[in-house]
Amino acid sequence: MGLKTFAWLLTASVGLFGDALESLVNLAAGVVALMVLRVADRPPDDDHLYGHEKAEYFSSGAEGTLIVVAAGALSVSAVRRLLAPRSVEQLDVGLAILVVAAVINLVVALVLLSAGRRLRSITLRANAYHLLTDVWTSAGVLVGLGAVAMTGWQALDPLIALGLAVHIGWTGFRLVSASVHGLMDRALPAAEVEAVTGVLTSVLAQQDDEVRYHALRTRCAGARSFVSFHVQVPGRWTVQQGHDLLEALEAEIRERLPEAVVFTHLEPLEDPRSYYDEVLDRPR
Repeated sequence: MGLKTFAWLLTASVGLFGDALESLVNLAAGVVALMVLRVADRPPDDDHLYGHEKAEYFSSGAEGTLIVVAAGALSVSAVRRLLAPRSVEQLDVGLAILVVAAVINLVVALVLLSAGRRLRSITLRANAYHLLTDVWTSAGVLVGLGAVAMTGWQALDPLIALGLAVHIGWTGFRLVSASVHGLMDRALPAAEVEAVTGVLTSVLAQQDDEVRYHALRTRCAGARSFVSFHVQVPGRWTVQQGHDLLEALEAEIRERLPEAVVFTHLEPLEDPRSYYDEVLDRPR
């Protein structure tokens, strides 16, 4: 952020101003992410029996909102520069500083992205994507200001800034959208749901008696996944027999989805009430 701000003050480029503004947003988002990750890392307690992982969605939502605000501020600055043109100065030094800043951001972004994927952290991934957006922003500014240096056409600078505003605004919108979906208990990705149904189909097919499952529901809360389903078995089965089957299913699913918390429920196949929970709101 310091490098880009210095480059902006040196050149008076509105494109570099936009790049420096995005780095300021990165810093603010990083502070928010640090605080939120400390909350998300807490173990379940009496008031939060399902854990604190959902706190991560507030971080990515705040980061997305900050990005959108920065895009709006950059748009205003670009329009003002179009209406009141101003020459860009000392481009060679300013662009050299920008290259150094972009390389730093790229390295940090790749480290965060790797950690975010390994730890299934939406906060780390959001911060990484934001930094990668910053790198692409810097690349666009480099190309644009290089064109200004070669052609002398000063209007390119604010036009580049407007394009960057649209680009980073879209990134912010996507982050806010992902946070909203997480807070709304969105189902697990299709590949993970297919892994669960594959386990259920495979294990239940090995039973001598007719055994079914239904009411499969999944949701994601930060790095933690939740899976619940009901298994219908013949009423003559013993409790131990049914329990052993559920334990086998849960173990297999946790092997496929290591971060999953699995809830199961055993029901007699012949009881009509066993089918009431196929919908979320059970009939009365």
